[in-house]
Amino acid sequence: MIRNLLIVNAAVVLAATLVAGAAEPELVKARDGSGVYGYTDTPIQPWSGFHVHDPNRPAPRRVKVSPAVEKAAPPPSDAVVLFDGKDLDKWQKSDWKVVDGLLEAGNGELTTQESFGDCQIHLEWMTPVDFKGPWYNQGNNGVSLFGIYEIQIFDSYNEKIYPDGMAGAIYGQTPPLVNACLPPGVWQSFDILFTAPVFEGDKLVRPARVTVLHNGVVVQHHQEIYGEAVHRALPAYKQKISKGPLALSGHGCPVRFRNVWVRPLP
Repeated sequence: MIRNLLIVNAAVVLAATLVAGAAEPELVKARDGSGVYGYTDTPIQPWSGFHVHDPNRPAPRRVKVSPAVEKAAPPPSDAVVLFDGKDLDKWQKSDWKVVDGLLEAGNGELTTQESFGDCQIHLEWMTPVDFKGPWYNQGNNGVSLFGIYEIQIFDSYNEKIYPDGMAGAIYGQTPPLVNACLPPGVWQSFDILFTAPVFEGDKLVRPARVTVLHNGVVVQHHQEIYGEAVHRALPAYKQKISKGPLALSGHGCPVRFRNVWVRPLP
């Protein structure tokens, strides 16, 4: 079983930088005056022509969507229910907790006991209202496939973070097709169809791909994943695995979850 697979993200990198006493990377604003912030001293992505976390990358347009229903719908009969409002028995030990029948994020990753390959994932999440934290932790969380490929959760209703770091992005790689985010305090949903990468020995034969629906709207359409999620760097397939756990990436922001299930696909 793969354990403790951590995605290197803004919160972790900045915390390590401050501890080491080094200068914090400089944030810059987009040239178009939109207020989007990011970095322009990072590598250029070969597939897009933009810097990693580039504020000048076109920001996805906002679309109006409906929140998740007040009462979560029951999962399919063949789903592996990872959280049903009662306990964390399907997950490895962590400082995450159950509060009022909801899963509340702590620090570090919450990782499943079971591993999956190709799969369908459903979960519902809510960012906290009036959370007082740094820019990089405004609703910051994520769905971490195999613990290494991250679909970002963030308060992109309010925050103008770089497009490849906003809600629904494949972190550090591909922005969502549209911004389908709802305000903090409102239930939102992710439906994810994940195709695992295929390797022959150390050779990548077929990259991972993902389709993501955010609040019922397609934000990633059979999109190639270019490697493991990293902050301020280009991704790469370092771990040659085609099966792994599902993880949720906590950074001390009390994002809440409910109705979390997965269906392994043949």
